[in-house]
Amino acid sequence: MSRFHQEVASGQRFEFGRNWQRFLKRLNGQRIRIAARSLQRRLGVSSLAGTSFLDAGCGSGLFSLAARQLGAFVTSFDYDPHSVACTMALRHRFFPNDPGWEVHQGSVLDREFLKSLGRYDVVYSWGVLHHTGAMWEAMDSVTLPVKPSGRLFIAIYNDQGWQSRAWRHLKRAYCRLPRGLKLPFLLAVNAPIQSAIFLRSLLLLQPHRYVLKRLLYRNNRGMSWWHDLVDWMGGYPFEVATPEAVIRFYRERGYIVDNFWTVRNRQGCNEFVFRNLSHVLLGNVAERTVVREADEPGQEAVAPLRGVQTHHSLTAQGDRRGAA
Repeated sequence: MSRFHQEVASGQRFEFGRNWQRFLKRLNGQRIRIAARSLQRRLGVSSLAGTSFLDAGCGSGLFSLAARQLGAFVTSFDYDPHSVACTMALRHRFFPNDPGWEVHQGSVLDREFLKSLGRYDVVYSWGVLHHTGAMWEAMDSVTLPVKPSGRLFIAIYNDQGWQSRAWRHLKRAYCRLPRGLKLPFLLAVNAPIQSAIFLRSLLLLQPHRYVLKRLLYRNNRGMSWWHDLVDWMGGYPFEVATPEAVIRFYRERGYIVDNFWTVRNRQGCNEFVFRNLSHVLLGNVAERTVVREADEPGQEAVAPLRGVQTHHSLTAQGDRRGAA
């Protein structure tokens, strides 16, 4: 039995890949186009033609596919064999026998494996590093394949203090349950939460917003509300960090902030696009604070973080969009 399957059998790891296999049954052209547009917006590009793109923890494979459709040469890998199978299925379906898209099984904690992959213009690891069981180690390792002046795009769960600690216990309990009890547990935990959110929308005379947010959830990176809920409930190992801690961690390693989006004090992922300037002196880089207003549900504009170093190429104030 592999280490992955041992971790799953002992309740120490959620099978993300099985959830993504179910999600792929709902994948269509619209979701793929939305995913591609989200990459374009976050990276501030219209195309990835000629660039190299590493999807570190590829999950369903959706964003590997989106990057390939945008013209990038893509390498994908995941620790979960079912996620690897998902990504290979998408490659076979949309880019059969394509030398511009490689898929591997491996761990972001395996530094020798990462070194063997080479270096990339864009390293993408959305919602992955906090599920490794060694988040800070993974955050360090994922810098290895980033080219000089290349970009690192990550998303890390927001630290909500005691709420995050409570969710960690619930997630661990979920993963230790027999398969037949997982769905009842998920419903028991989340039904009161969803009921409270719906009641609040009623009190504000805006019940339509609750309904529309879930019906149109695919507009959030092309994803599925239900499958993201299962991913959230089961997502273990589970670690969190404040935006300040993440930025400080990478600044110490010679990375500066191109852009970031935050959920403020709410549940969800803060997103960061860093640029690797470890090959130059950071003291020679002009210091600016560029914080994009989010254009996706659940995220908002934030006040600038004092002392954040950012790259000058993504500073157009006119490109800001108000939160939905």
